[in-house]
Amino acid sequence: MVKGIVKYISQFVITLVGISFLTFCLTYLAPGDPAMMLLESGDRIVSQQELDEVRAELGLDKPFLVRYADWAINAVQGDLGMSYSAKIPVVDRMLESLPGTLMLAAASTILIILYAVPAGIISAINQNKKIDYILRSLSFVGVSMPTFWLGLILIYIFGLKLGLVPIASSKISFSGVILPATTMAVVVGSKYMRQVRLVILEEMQKDYVIGARSRGIAEWKILFGHILPNALLPLITLLGVLVGYLLGGVTVIEMVFAWPGLGNMAVYAITMRDYPLVQGFVLWVAVGFMIINALVDVSYRLLDPRLKRGQQ
Repeated sequence: MVKGIVKYISQFVITLVGISFLTFCLTYLAPGDPAMMLLESGDRIVSQQELDEVRAELGLDKPFLVRYADWAINAVQGDLGMSYSAKIPVVDRMLESLPGTLMLAAASTILIILYAVPAGIISAINQNKKIDYILRSLSFVGVSMPTFWLGLILIYIFGLKLGLVPIASSKISFSGVILPATTMAVVVGSKYMRQVRLVILEEMQKDYVIGARSRGIAEWKILFGHILPNALLPLITLLGVLVGYLLGGVTVIEMVFAWPGLGNMAVYAITMRDYPLVQGFVLWVAVGFMIINALVDVSYRLLDPRLKRGQQ
């Protein structure tokens, strides 16, 4: 148990150091000058003295390794620096956008589970039948559609023509999250539905299922008592990857619907060369994925008796 915790912590630290250093390298090599972006306004001519002063104020005049070391030391203490564009601490700016991303991720995950899991199970137990072909065709269409295109179609139909939901929402609201969450459920849920179908089909072909059928056990008992419990672990893994993806901020969806989330914030930060905000966003995505992976591993140990015995 102790070795496992130490292993997780060491992997966590090494991954964060690697990702943060790589991000720092990319922002350092990226074209454009944050100081120039801040000073330029209209046709105003910026003097070299003003540019040098702002660069010194932002710490951009220091060598690369010195800048990274300063940032890393402050980051360990919870200080990710100041946002160039928002003029507030990076942590505060990210906390402003975090509720929007969490709400969109939660709503999308719920809709995906309600759609993908039942559809995948129905498709699997009716393999090569009419309903299977229909569900597979719908999932293929869903996977093939670009999220921005589907989002625009839903805005046109339900927002513009029918007026049932807001066309765009600059503030967090339950009515505003319906269309972006539905868009994610259709596109991402279609892919997850196909994965659910494959997992169920693999379990249905195993010996324990054949043995249960030979003993005359009802199909619904085999499905709910044997197949689904054994298919739960791989489905949790796939769902964990999906949730980690959603927590990073679904950039395209947030931009199409003007949703105030982390993805929208990240695009603006990149446009404004707001490097501290970009670094904070990448760090959040890395931490989010690692936490989700750790929770998935814990769920494996709780749900799989073989792993429990291996710990003892």
